[in-house]
Amino acid sequence: MRGLNRVTLIGNLGNVPEFQTLEGGVSVAKFSLATTEIFKDKNGQNHSQTDWHNIVVWRSLADFAAKYLQKGSLVYVEGKIKTRNYEDKDGSKRYVTEIIVEQLIMLDKKPGETL
Repeated sequence: MRGLNRVTLIGNLGNVPEFQTLEGGVSVAKFSLATTEIFKDKNGQNHSQTDWHNIVVWRSLADFAAKYLQKGSLVYVEGKIKTRNYEDKDGSKRYVTEIIVEQLIMLDKKPGETL
């Protein structure tokens, strides 16, 4: 049986995208994305829980992200989840889980636009 690695998130940027151009002219942008769930407890009180996701965008989507996205922007991202590892300066193995974006849509309202 084949597997499926698909992630869909709607959230707000936690920071301005960090943009780089790598060897060969390949663009990459990275940013954090906050997704917040709101729920009621058994007493009817509203609570919210925010999760932070590491987002990586490549090539033309990275150029788009660097040009148009800003801290707080509301975006839809779709892609796949990847976990990579590396050794830190102390020689300890560290793991990073990232969302590799394949589709990105800005959801911010235009100035003066209402729902």
